[in-house]
Amino acid sequence: MITAAASMSALGLGLGLLLGAAARKFHVETPPVVDEMESVLPGTNCGQCGYPGCRGAAEAIAEGSAPVTLCPPGGRDVALQLAEIVGVSCSGGPEISGIAETEPQVAFIFEDHCTGCTKCFKRCPTDAIVGAAKQIHTVIWDACTGCDACVQVCPTEAIVLRTRPRTLQSWYWEKPDAQRFASAGHA
Repeated sequence: MITAAASMSALGLGLGLLLGAAARKFHVETPPVVDEMESVLPGTNCGQCGYPGCRGAAEAIAEGSAPVTLCPPGGRDVALQLAEIVGVSCSGGPEISGIAETEPQVAFIFEDHCTGCTKCFKRCPTDAIVGAAKQIHTVIWDACTGCDACVQVCPTEAIVLRTRPRTLQSWYWEKPDAQRFASAGHA
């Protein structure tokens, strides 16, 4: 018994040292711009952009094979921050001007239609849906990114996306309308 434990420990130690040496020898430095872009992206790895996570999307933007507008949950704000990092023109550029300014959206479950099939919270990348099998589910709005993954798999169409409700934590001033401001004589 002691011989088996000693041999397994020696094998583990030897393979660990081999992996450590290989990691140092074959280490590839990533550009710092990729880390900066990844910190701007939501980090939910929802896959709506077509890449296997926010890291893959940041790498694609850095090499120029993806536009800065690829993140639907991030919206216009994230696209503008990515454009600033990459150096894309924000004013009037074809990539940025095509994005409409939208309010953040979250999933909402109609409880009278929910059957408790558990398909939605298995697909949620942020674990924002709470519930159990054959029980009514609900959404934690603070964790939801509005990625639309749960809406696509709901068999009873009980889930829709709505604008995020305003609370004390998410309330903000709306931008003033320039025409109304000018007509009031403040121009």
